[in-house]
Amino acid sequence: MWFFKVQRNIQTLRLHNFIITNKLITNKLKSSLIKNGKYGSNSTIILRNLTTSNRRSNPYQKRIDRNKSFLMYTIAVLVFGVGFTYASVPLYRMFCQTTGFSGTPNTDISKFSPKRLIPAKESRRIKIHFNADTSLALDWSFVPQQREVYVLPGETALAFYTATNKSNQDIIGLATYNVTPYNAGQYFNKIQCFCFEEQKLQAGEAVDMPVFFFIDPEFAEDPLMKDIDTVTLSYTFFKAKYDDNGTLIPVPTT
Repeated sequence: MWFFKVQRNIQTLRLHNFIITNKLITNKLKSSLIKNGKYGSNSTIILRNLTTSNRRSNPYQKRIDRNKSFLMYTIAVLVFGVGFTYASVPLYRMFCQTTGFSGTPNTDISKFSPKRLIPAKESRRIKIHFNADTSLALDWSFVPQQREVYVLPGETALAFYTATNKSNQDIIGLATYNVTPYNAGQYFNKIQCFCFEEQKLQAGEAVDMPVFFFIDPEFAEDPLMKDIDTVTLSYTFFKAKYDDNGTLIPVPTT
């Protein structure tokens, strides 16, 4: 082992002497050209090429250049990762609201055309069941004013939830929602609701929160929906706060 260490030290010393010698040659050549009055643009190019050649022949310099490139790539990946993390939540939410994926009610306004808001009178009525939950960190009472309504596909309906702040301080709440069965979410269209928005209630305050919705007429034409007679709309309220970036986020349950 000691033999390899000695060899490595000898190689390092030779490389160090080689670098110093090249620098001395470059400086002497430059001094000679200046002294003889021949130091011009062509001489500058020669010296630059000699310096570049020295750098290329230096394996340590190559290693430094590779490390710099790796560091820049790493920083770029980290910046992209952080940006993607902040963007992923709203992008995923937008995707779900547009497609009805994962039982998320559709909020795409292109679905709200007048021809879609005509009740399909020959279709069966669908029971819409309303559910409400709150996180343990939120000292609110949150209940639907009606447990269920029956609607035809294409028929608009208005429902209400009531939220009451039971604490002695003002609290900000944030609601999420979903529809079950999940494959029915693409046909559940919400025209207006209170989800994903700041809901601040003062101490002891109670408010009514409306949900205006309809079932897309295509629900009745989808063979996968023929056995679905009940659709459940669920809301969950979380205690929320603003982070350092001004984004409203749920407060974790302790």
